[in-house]
Amino acid sequence: MTYHLSRLPLGVSTNTMRPFTPAELASVGLSGTDYAPVAWADAHDDGKLYAVPLDIHSIILYYNKDLLKKGGLLGADGLPTGMTGIQNFDAALAKLTVPGKTYGLSIATDDGPTIWRIFYTMLAQQNGAFLQDDKILPGDNMDKAVTATNAMANWVSHGWAPKLTSYQSSIALFTSGQAALTINGVWEVPTMVDLARAGKLGFQWGAVQIPVWYSHAATWCDSHSFAIPRRAGNPVSAAKLAADLTVIAWMNRNSIMWAAGGHVPAYLPVTRSAAFQTMQPNSTYSSYIKSCAYDPKSVIAGVGSPTYDAATNDIMPAVNGQIAAGSALQSLQ
Repeated sequence: MTYHLSRLPLGVSTNTMRPFTPAELASVGLSGTDYAPVAWADAHDDGKLYAVPLDIHSIILYYNKDLLKKGGLLGADGLPTGMTGIQNFDAALAKLTVPGKTYGLSIATDDGPTIWRIFYTMLAQQNGAFLQDDKILPGDNMDKAVTATNAMANWVSHGWAPKLTSYQSSIALFTSGQAALTINGVWEVPTMVDLARAGKLGFQWGAVQIPVWYSHAATWCDSHSFAIPRRAGNPVSAAKLAADLTVIAWMNRNSIMWAAGGHVPAYLPVTRSAAFQTMQPNSTYSSYIKSCAYDPKSVIAGVGSPTYDAATNDIMPAVNGQIAAGSALQSLQ
């Protein structure tokens, strides 16, 4: 089965997942040294490997090269400039925004998962922790969370980013040239590639790792992975296990096909291959694997979790100016 690493704690706690042994991996020529360390570490629980990572996916900053060049924010190398530091980023958004015509940044402000991913990125860049000792935002983590939420709310209140905009509309604003930047997952890279190939994208585009807005680089990440069900009373047979392992190994060794979907392979021989290194913009933004911030290790965190519900119900209204950030975040505790 496939499984998000962010939900690994739930799968383990419900006794759903069967751990792998080093010998089983070795039987198909795999080992931990084949994988990006951050993904390999997150695939473990209590010292046991419960999943084999296929990719590391994250949010990235997509940009309209034509609009950035016009605003003096495109370097000679074709990469954005002036985006480091939240104040500089805000100044760039102000410069790129033409009221009534173009937003500086398009984000899905009416989509809880998108809000969570940006919020968690900002929190991690401040060395903040969402969960600590089974408590939500204890100590100065609350202040860091308020800072992150207010930063997004600032984009909306100034009109640099659209208010209460759906996921699909946020993409359309960017692809139609009505937004200079957009923040979304790597999984939207095929959207840009296909539109450009069909001649339906009226500008040159690129994508890079999320800028360093606070103290250091960090970006929300998750991984698709392969796992084997722990079937109580009906364990997977030796023959089926061998077949599973064969498929897992094949999928990893051929994950350049999955990379075409925007993802960064977790299997290092592919990530380091010439085929991936020449794949653009994937190889450019793949630098985020050095500073991944995986969701908190908890049964209440990860994709489709209560934490994502909280982002929809509490953080998202604060970003759209419907409630103060402090009040919204305190309701999470």
